[in-house]
Amino acid sequence: MSTQEHGQIVVTLPDGSELEVDAGATVEDVAFEIGPGLGQDTVAGVVDGDLVDKATPLYSDARVEIVTAASDEYLDCLRHTAAHVFGQALQRLYPDAKLAIGPPTDDGFYYDIYGVEIDRDDLDDIEAEMADIVAADYEMERVLVDRAEALDRYEENRFKREILQNEAAGEDPVSFYRQDDWDDLCQGPHVESTGEIGAFALLDISAAYWRGDEENEQLTRVYGTAFESESELERFLERRREAEERDHRKIGREMDLFSVRDYSPGCVHYHPNGMTIRRELEAYIREKNEELGYQEVWTPELNKAELWKPTGHYDAFKEEGEMFAWEQDDAEYGLKPMNCANHAHIYGNERHSYRDLPLKYSEFGTVYRNEQSGELSGLLRVRGLTQDDGHAFVRPDQIEDEIRQTVRVIEEIYEQFDLEVLYKLETRGDDAIGSDEIWETATSSLRNALEHEGIEYDVEEGEAAFYGPKIGLDVRDALGREWTIGTVQVDFNIPRRLDLVYVGKDNEEHRPVAIHRALLGSFERFMGVLIEHFKGNFPLWLAPEQVRVLPISKAHHEYAHEVAEKLSDFRVEVEARDWTIGRKIAEAHEDRVPYMLIVGDDEAESGTVSVRDRQEREKNDVPVDAFRDHIEAERAEKRTEVDFLG
Repeated sequence: MSTQEHGQIVVTLPDGSELEVDAGATVEDVAFEIGPGLGQDTVAGVVDGDLVDKATPLYSDARVEIVTAASDEYLDCLRHTAAHVFGQALQRLYPDAKLAIGPPTDDGFYYDIYGVEIDRDDLDDIEAEMADIVAADYEMERVLVDRAEALDRYEENRFKREILQNEAAGEDPVSFYRQDDWDDLCQGPHVESTGEIGAFALLDISAAYWRGDEENEQLTRVYGTAFESESELERFLERRREAEERDHRKIGREMDLFSVRDYSPGCVHYHPNGMTIRRELEAYIREKNEELGYQEVWTPELNKAELWKPTGHYDAFKEEGEMFAWEQDDAEYGLKPMNCANHAHIYGNERHSYRDLPLKYSEFGTVYRNEQSGELSGLLRVRGLTQDDGHAFVRPDQIEDEIRQTVRVIEEIYEQFDLEVLYKLETRGDDAIGSDEIWETATSSLRNALEHEGIEYDVEEGEAAFYGPKIGLDVRDALGREWTIGTVQVDFNIPRRLDLVYVGKDNEEHRPVAIHRALLGSFERFMGVLIEHFKGNFPLWLAPEQVRVLPISKAHHEYAHEVAEKLSDFRVEVEARDWTIGRKIAEAHEDRVPYMLIVGDDEAESGTVSVRDRQEREKNDVPVDAFRDHIEAERAEKRTEVDFLG
C-alpha cells in the first residue's frame, strides 16, 4: 500500500520485498537504507526498468534495483563514460567540433559530431588522447546547471539546444557531467571516474543524420567500445573480426547470391545462387504451412490507401512516414506495408460457419516499409521484404491450441537450422486499441500456450503492436548474437474493425479472432542471418551448388560427366576449365561447395570417386552409388552438417 500521503513512498526491491523511504530519497539513499556496504558500492539504479543516475530522486512508489560494479548494467555506465572521454579527447584536438549525442549501445558507444572533418586515419590520435584522459583518472562529477545558463553555453550548438528543448523539456536545473575542465549535458549514469575504463577502442566512422532524419544535417558518427579489462576487449575484437568475416554482404558478393543496386535502394536482386536458397526455404515453409493447415493465397502489393484506414495501419504507418503512398486519379494509393488487411478481406468474401474455423491463409507476401536510407543494411534492413506470412481466423475456444501448434512448428524449424530460439511476450503499449478485457484474454492465451509447451520466455512490457499482444521470436546465432525474426500475435481488434463474422452453433453471428504469424519473419532478413550463421557454408539441402566433379585432366572429362549424370537429382557441376587439380580444389573451397568428387585414371577404371568435403576431409575409392545414397539421406533429413566423411 502506498504511503505517499504521509510523505513516504514504497520501494519494491528485486526480491519482492518492500522498503518505505521518504519521498524525494535518491537511489543511493535507498541503497544505504538496505545496507551501508551496498550504499558505498552503488554506481547507478534501475527504476521501473530505466537505468538512472544514483542521485535520481524518487517521488512515487517504484521498483528499484541497485547497480554496482557486479551488475550487468555496470558496463552500460562504463561505456557511457567512455563516450564522454571520447568527447573530451575530440574537443582537445578539434576545439571547433560540436557534439550532438553520445549514448552507450549493446556493443559499446557512439558519438555524433558536427563541424569537423575527420576520417579513420584520425582515430589513432583521438585514441591516444583518450588514453591520457583515462590515465588521469578524472572524477565524473554530476553538476546541476540553470536552464538559462545551459542554453547560453550551447548558443552555437543547435543539437544540444534541441535536446534541452525536447528530452530535457521542463527540467530546471539540468544535469551536466564534468571531468577535469570539460563537461557535457547528460542525464547519466556514469562510473565514478575515467580511470575505471580498463580498455577501450575506437572501431569505425560513418555518416549519420541528426535524429535519423534525412531532412536534417548530416553528422559524423564515431563508434567505439569499452570494457573493464584488456582481455575482455580482445575477446570482443576477436568476435568482431569473426563477425566481419561472416558479414552477409561480403559473403553474398563472394558467392554471387544477391545485390542491392543504387536504383532500387533497400530492394534486393536475388541472383541465381541466392534464388536457389530462397526457393528451398520457400518449399520448406510450404511444407510446414501444410502441416498447420494453411491455404496459400496471393494478394496485390498495390492497393488504395482506404484499405488500411479501418484497421488502424494507415494511421500507424502513414503518420510515421513508413508507408509508400501517393495521389493518383483522385485517390490515394499505397504499397502494402503488411498483408493482414488483404487476408481479412479474403475471409470476408464468403459467409463462414463455426465448422469452417480455423480458416488459415498463408502468403509469401512482398511488403514495403519506408526505412531511412541511413538505416538500410544489405538483407538485414530493407524497404522491400517478403514475409512468410500467415493469418489464422479462429473461434475464441481455438486460440490457445492454434498458438501451441504454431510454437511447436517454430521449435522444429529453428532446430533444423541449429539456431537457438528466444521467446519474448510483448504486452500492451500506449498506442493500443481495444478494451482491457480483450487484451488480457489475448495476452493470457499467449502466456498459457508458452507455459503449456514448457517454453521459457521473457516479458517485454509495452512492446506489443497496437492491435494485439505477441510472442516475439529472436534467434541466437553461431557467434551468440541475437536477431529478431518471426512473431505470433493474437488480434481481436482487426476482425471487429473489418466486421468479420462467422455463424455459431446458436445460429448467431460471432467475431473470429485473427492470429498473425510469420515463422521466419522475412526471407531477406532470415537469409542474411543464415548466411552469417553458417558463414556461407550452407547445409547440403540449401547449398546453391551441392557437388562439384573435378576431373584431373581433359582425359577424364567423359567419366566426370558420367558421374554427374548419376547425381543429376542434385545441383552438380563439372569443373571443365583447363586448370591443375590443386587449383580446382582451391576454387571449390572458395565457392564453399559441400562435396568435391575427384576423378582420374584409377577412379575411371574402378567406377569410383575420391570424395573431398569443404572441411578438407578425404576418402578414396568410394562407389558412386554409395555416395549418392548418403547424400540423398543427408538432403532428405536436412542435416546441418555435411557428414559423408564425418
